[in-house]
Amino acid sequence: MAKIPYKIYLSEDEIPKQWYNVRADMKTQHRPMLNPATHKPVQLADLEPVFCTELAKQELNETDRYIDIPEEVREHYRMFRPSPLMRAYYLEKALDTPAKIYYKYEGGNTSGSHKLNSSIAQAYYAKAQGLKGVTTETGAGQWGTALAMACQYFDLDCKVYMVKCSYEQKPYRKEVIHTYGADIIPSPSMTTKVGREINERFPGSTGSLGTAISEAVEYATTHEGYRYVLGSVLNQVLLHQSVIGLEAKAAMEKIDAYPDIVIGCAGGGSNLGGIMSPFMGDKLTGKADPYFIAVEPASCPTLTRGKFAYDFCDTGMVTPLAKMYTLGCGFIPSANHAGGLRYHGMSPILSQLYHDGYLNEARAVEQTAVFEAAEMFAKIEGILPAPESSHAIRVAIDEALKCKETGEEKTILFNLTGTGYFDLAAYKAYNEKTMSDYIPTDADLEKGFATIPHIEGIQD
Repeated sequence: MAKIPYKIYLSEDEIPKQWYNVRADMKTQHRPMLNPATHKPVQLADLEPVFCTELAKQELNETDRYIDIPEEVREHYRMFRPSPLMRAYYLEKALDTPAKIYYKYEGGNTSGSHKLNSSIAQAYYAKAQGLKGVTTETGAGQWGTALAMACQYFDLDCKVYMVKCSYEQKPYRKEVIHTYGADIIPSPSMTTKVGREINERFPGSTGSLGTAISEAVEYATTHEGYRYVLGSVLNQVLLHQSVIGLEAKAAMEKIDAYPDIVIGCAGGGSNLGGIMSPFMGDKLTGKADPYFIAVEPASCPTLTRGKFAYDFCDTGMVTPLAKMYTLGCGFIPSANHAGGLRYHGMSPILSQLYHDGYLNEARAVEQTAVFEAAEMFAKIEGILPAPESSHAIRVAIDEALKCKETGEEKTILFNLTGTGYFDLAAYKAYNEKTMSDYIPTDADLEKGFATIPHIEGIQD
């Protein structure tokens, strides 16, 4: 067989025409979201005031294995898709490993991440519904940038609530969002009732994704013609992001390869869910048995130290309740962590798969080890990775070194979904040795767990 190329490309005609809905193949369907007022399963009518109608339908869809990608969405995908599957030959050589390392590179667009896959779809459905605009939250800023771009394409107003510590750390991320015509507000802000309450309860709060979600939902539900959109966690987002894994699988078929190990970073679930979905489908249907690893920050250890329980998806407790691994909706992650993986919960889909053992392992890593891997990767492979994706790089390197010890020629696939050009302050802190690691104590976590609601008869 001829040597495998460094980059394996699909043609534009091979961009997937359908998203894959992993829920249709799950052995145990994740528990339904609950209306916080009634504690009954949410219905379409409960979600429509918050989400676009078509997106709400996708959120509740557990039966359709494939869902057509609208042609207008596919046309916009052509601007940056298909993305390349890369063979990390130089990294393999540097590690002196028999492992074969592949990564799907999603950073080749102005947003610098995979988030455009879902933002374009969500903006399309909002425009098709005749809405005026959408609101959202963003952590590191990749999702906010992607949504601002998508709203510009479809002539929609866009309001972004950005976690305050990231807002202050990344001034140029703000400028990109402004360039695409969106408004950006540091959260917690004084522009919403929930923001004012959190500022009063926690003076000087550096914010969290849960807080920013609360503010974005409040704005959307109190302004005519707006709906809320989210860049991770939700079923609809993992559906849209399945385009990553579908392309990766198709590219690997071209070279007669298949992963033994699939790795993704885990904050809310869009990175890991996107790369693993079609491979997880193979596992669920008995076609293959890849080993899946979720990698999360030790400072926000949702899967590794969280509880599997019904919890609010936001800090202000205005969203539906989801059954997920959670640190408690009141958990405020450390501001010193350089990644955007600061969410207190985890995708209900990934949570159920982890609980059932199909998502094989969750691993928490400290950020200095993450940046060590990020700089090594940048020097060897020539791409400056985002801190979020670098969590996956850390574990991919660790797994490749295990293969060096055992002599196994495993095929490792990980998802590189972002560039690190807006994260130079974090790289600077690492290089100047001022970066620190923070691991919450059991007492810290107990404060968050105390905010998980008690629901009689459901969560006793």
